[in-house]
Amino acid sequence: MRHMRRGDFGAAWAVSDAVLRARAGLSSTHLPRHEQWIWDGTPLAGRRVLIRCYHGLGDTLQFVRYAPLVKTVASEVTLWAPPALLPLLRTAAGVDRLLPLHDGAPDVDYDVDVELLELPHIFRTTLETLPADIPYLHVPPAPRPSGDAPRVGLVWRAGDWDARRSLPTELAATLADVPGIELHVLQRGPARDEWPAAAGVLSGSDDILELGALMRTLDLVVSVDSMPAHLAGALGVPVWTLLHAQADWRWMEDRADSPWYPTMRLFRQQRPGRWEPAVRRVADELAALAAVR
Repeated sequence: MRHMRRGDFGAAWAVSDAVLRARAGLSSTHLPRHEQWIWDGTPLAGRRVLIRCYHGLGDTLQFVRYAPLVKTVASEVTLWAPPALLPLLRTAAGVDRLLPLHDGAPDVDYDVDVELLELPHIFRTTLETLPADIPYLHVPPAPRPSGDAPRVGLVWRAGDWDARRSLPTELAATLADVPGIELHVLQRGPARDEWPAAAGVLSGSDDILELGALMRTLDLVVSVDSMPAHLAGALGVPVWTLLHAQADWRWMEDRADSPWYPTMRLFRQQRPGRWEPAVRRVADELAALAAVR
């Protein structure tokens, strides 16, 4: 993780190689599914490959970009993915068969299987070779209403498993006070009920294709580290991602951009738990965006 945070992926893969050798013959089925390892080092070339998407929705959207690389060497690629994402994943290149993920055994024959997040290791990704051509997922835009104000989508609450990723609703709501922007609330779940009724437009959708189509009508998405940030990045929509001070390895360290998503900017906490300075920076940047329109 230290190597990945520093962008030294080559050194990270050397560690991963040692781990792969050490766990040869060991089982991980006693672990939660998202912690299980799958790949045993078997080459993918010429084989029927099953890609298991055991991590979260955002992880799946980020790393499905590897499916075309798998297809360049494999005879067949099957993606076993969360059902909610299947309509969107049908637009991904390199996938021969798409199956809904469930708790049982996969309903397909295969020669070798991998977990989706193992693919960067398998392909020895570096910052220079990271597959970052966007968009790699495709949704036609919804009709865009008339108006000159920048249309900005907002997501402030991530999953409950890591509360550090989420903004307090009252702090997120201060972005509705930025003059000259049209704020669209994309947040779903209980957090949306906390939003002040008179602030912004309630816009989001639980349907992944509808959400993607809406995003494509926006000038910008502002999101915490959650699935909508990955969706916007994969669709090539400009996105500003708010990160807590101990952000996930994929965002690396001391960067305001992301090599994974060319249309993304990163706004980081400087001190753990202190969101106010990062949100002020976002508000200032939004005001500047509105001023040039």
